[in-house]
Amino acid sequence: MKLRSLVVLLCASLIWLGSFVVTPPAEAMTSIKLSNLSYEPCVGDDAKGSVGSGDLRSANCFTIKGKAKNISGKTVVDADVFGRIYDANDNDTFENRGRIGTIEEIPPGTSDFSIQISVPANQPTPLKLKNFKASGFAGKVRPYYYDDFEYDN
Repeated sequence: MKLRSLVVLLCASLIWLGSFVVTPPAEAMTSIKLSNLSYEPCVGDDAKGSVGSGDLRSANCFTIKGKAKNISGKTVVDADVFGRIYDANDNDTFENRGRIGTIEEIPPGTSDFSIQISVPANQPTPLKLKNFKASGFAGKVRPYYYDDFEYDN
């Protein structure tokens, strides 16, 4: 009986000690600071556009430019850009939506970025760019595919 108690105590001790093992951190979302924001009208064919899917109202295309500061030490990919854009009358140009677009790749350090937006043509300029920030992952985020697995038949 003492042997059984000793084995149970040993197993419990090993489980307790195992709880202190440090596991590598999961890939976390990386925040990116955006600064020096400006915008300009799109050029060429990009200047024509629509406001939304299936919506053919007249729209103005703008390119938002700025600096992205990545302090993570790793390249961040597919960073979602969030912010608010108001027209000259302080009306929200992207009502009920804070996501503005995506920056495909942000290397470590400070780099230039640009994204294109479409704004309804009836909203007066100048535009006001507020509370811009971005966040993404240090590595490609792949969609889940069943084809990635092998099946035993």
